[in-house]
Order: sequence, then C-alpha cells, then structure tokens
Amino acid sequence: MSDKQSICLLNDSFPPMIDGVSNAVVNYAKNIEAHHGHAVVVTPSVPGATDEGYAYPVIRYPSIDTRKLVGYVAGYPFSPETARRVQDERVELLHTHCPIASTFLARELRNVLDVPLVLTYHTKFDIDIAKAIKSKLLQESATKALVENVSACDEIWVVSEGAGKNLESLGYEGAWRVMENGVDVPRGGVDDAAVEAAVKGYDLPRDVPMFLFVGRLMWYKGLRIILDALAALKAQGTAFRMVIIGDGADGKEVRETAHELGLDDVCFFTGAISDRETIRGWYTRADLFLFPSTFDTNGLVVREAAASATATVMVAGSCAAEGVTDGQNGFFIEENAPSLAAKLTALCADPDAMRRVGENAQSQLYLSWEDAVARAYERYEVVIDDYRSGKYPKHQKPMDGFLKSQGELMDTFALLEEVRDEMRDDFTADRDELLSHIREGREEFRAFLRERQEKMQESREQVRAYIRSEQDRAEERLEDWWRKMDRYL
Repeated sequence: MSDKQSICLLNDSFPPMIDGVSNAVVNYAKNIEAHHGHAVVVTPSVPGATDEGYAYPVIRYPSIDTRKLVGYVAGYPFSPETARRVQDERVELLHTHCPIASTFLARELRNVLDVPLVLTYHTKFDIDIAKAIKSKLLQESATKALVENVSACDEIWVVSEGAGKNLESLGYEGAWRVMENGVDVPRGGVDDAAVEAAVKGYDLPRDVPMFLFVGRLMWYKGLRIILDALAALKAQGTAFRMVIIGDGADGKEVRETAHELGLDDVCFFTGAISDRETIRGWYTRADLFLFPSTFDTNGLVVREAAASATATVMVAGSCAAEGVTDGQNGFFIEENAPSLAAKLTALCADPDAMRRVGENAQSQLYLSWEDAVARAYERYEVVIDDYRSGKYPKHQKPMDGFLKSQGELMDTFALLEEVRDEMRDDFTADRDELLSHIREGREEFRAFLRERQEKMQESREQVRAYIRSEQDRAEERLEDWWRKMDRYL
C-alpha cells in the first residue's frame, strides 16, 4: 500500500455527539491524517454541528433527529451525494464502527468503490437493543439484522476478547481479531495548578480518599453498585469523597438515588466535561477509579486513569479487567455493592496500596491512540492486499442484492452529478455538437435506467421472497406450538 491512502471511517455518532465510539473515530481520523495516510469521516448530520476545525473532511449524510427518543440521531444511509463525495476522496478501505446504519451505508459504498470493508465491534449491542426495544420478537429480529450486517463485512475487529464472545453469543459465526483502542490522554499526570483549576469549588480535603467515575450515566455502568457501596461506607463512618463526571439517559435517576441515600455532602456530580485537560486534572487528583461495569467491552477509562497513575476497581472477569492482575495493576471485586464496600474500606486504610498499584497500572496498562492506530494501519495494508488478491468471499446474503442495486443507483446519480458539472464547465463548446451529445447520452441513460429498474425489481422480489419465507417459518412455528398446547387444553 502506498504512503497516502484514504481510509473512510463511518460511525453513527461523531462530535458534537459524544460517546466512547465517537471518541475512537476522532482519534482514528486524527492519527491516520497525522502519521499515516488520509482520513475521511462519514457520519449522520446533527443540527448545529460544525466540522471546520478538523484536519480531515467530515461528510454528513441525511438523518432524523431522534435524540430526545434514544439519545442519537437516526441516519438515512441511502445518499447519492455521499457516494459522490466519498468517491472524490479516492478511498481505499472502508472502516465502520457501528453495525447499524453506518454498516448499511458502508456496504452500499463497497459496491460503488470496490474496496474492502472492516467493522469494529465496540459495545454489547444486545443490551442497547433490549433497552430500546421491549418486544422479544422485535429484539430477535433486530439482533438477526445486526448479525447479518456484521457477517457481510470483509474483516471483523473487536476491542477485547469479551467483545468477541458477546458477538458470538448473538449468533455471529465468523472469525474476528482483537484490535484494542487507545486512550487520548498522554502518559503522566498534570501539575498541581492544573489539578486545582479542575477541582476548584468542590469540598475535597487532601487527607480524605477521593474516588472517581467518568462515563455515561447509565445504570448498566454499575452506578447502583457504586452508590450502595458509598452509602455503606458512610454508614460505618469511613471518610471519603466521590466525584461522578458525565451525563446520560439515567442521569436524573442516578442523582435522585444519591440524594435519597444521603450522599449529597460526599458525592458530587459535575455533569459532562469535554475538555481533556480538565479530565486529566480529575484523574490526577483521584486516589482510585471506580468502574464496576460488566457492560463495557473495553473500558477505555481504565487506561485513561492508568495514564495518570490512578488504579481502578473493576469486576473480576469483566471485559474491562482483561489484561489486569488483581493487586498488581488493578483491584477486583464481585459484581455487588458489599464486595465494593469491603474493597474500599480496606484500601482507605492502606493508601500506599492505591499509590503502588496506580504506578504499576501506568507502566503496564497504558496504550496511546498513536500506537493503537499504528497497529490498525498495518492491518489495513494486509486487508487491502488480501481484498485485491480475491481472498475474501463474495457476500450473497438476502439483502446484498438490494444493497448492490442501491449502490449502483447511488453510483449512477454520482455520475450524473459529474456529467452535469462537466457540461457546465464546457458549455462554451459548439452548441449543436453539445446538443447531439446530450441526445445520444439521454438515450443511453434511458436504456441504463431501464436495466437498473429491472435489476432493482428483481432485488426487491428477492427481499420480498426472503421476508415471506421468514413469515411462513414463523407461522409454522406458531402452528406447531398450538398443536403442542392442544394436548393440555
């Protein structure tokens, strides 16, 4: 692969929408552009978003603003203009970071560009699906569509072994490889002045242990375990302070629960903080990071804390605990509040252990985004070579015919845009000759559209047949169930 290849990164979220995957895409793009090749980001449009400050192009495609409903916008992944703009960037590889809308769009673009498609599976989507969809039948359908989308990609990356096992639990049967994310804070804490600026206004006595949580305020992050453990510590008279940084859909309930537990004087909520230097100030000030989450597949915050020599308490066997040794570069608990309370009680009585394990975490767990993206870029080279050599199988799933037709249609409209631009530039040419070319081109294009229409109809019929077959199977299962029930009625 030559020195300056274009890598297209796709994700359903991107600043101003902030989450762990959005942060990963930002750092992939920044490091690719700075050290390796050329980055292009493709993401849904967000009202009020401004992208001028990035060193790489950010291509926005149409979306519906569903933030009040689910916290994110819903992208509409059928955009001819997006196809044309991505083509102009001469992309050599597509890397999608979300197995939903972004991967649908990436599959269409693969048909247009004829380049490989890599997917990184970052998070446990079965939990997000269950939270967003209450019907078990619809959950199963959504999960099946997700797995089919993942299976349609040329190579699958996961951010941890646990993420790969989760993907398999959803029904995915293909291969995957671990490609860890990095952290976007440098190794080492900030100076005392920066710490004081970050924590100003909060009651944090120097001789009292301070615990920290950074992340989305969602109950599945283990926040209930944290609050209940803190209540137990306060009840037994242990001195401490707790700072919770972030916001999220469960934020209001989390704050109300902390108040009901009588933690207002020892547990402080800062809200979301986007400035990374301020975040570093908090990591540097903290004596211990609390992260009892079994939802997260990578736990980047564990390594962010390690960058500032702050050790983390985490659930044994969780994805966040991968590569961590209890008592050496982190602390393990069971997934319950009494276990966390017992661990915190012991550590409050042994501050040297927190300091020693934090220093080990800094030297043993830290991984910079620069190093993480360098590893990924080396793998990009292999994927591109393998794709060009025909080593990846052709994907012939029920939706592929439809998506291929959509991709061809997007390619057609992109071509029309180019023709229109060329005609505008060359309008000074001989008028009669130009009109003759237009008439010839119009007839050719009509024939082309008729052919595309026939193929689209064929693809629609394939999709309809697939849907009918799924319905027939569902009805057969239902009839079989009723026949079995007749024995007892």
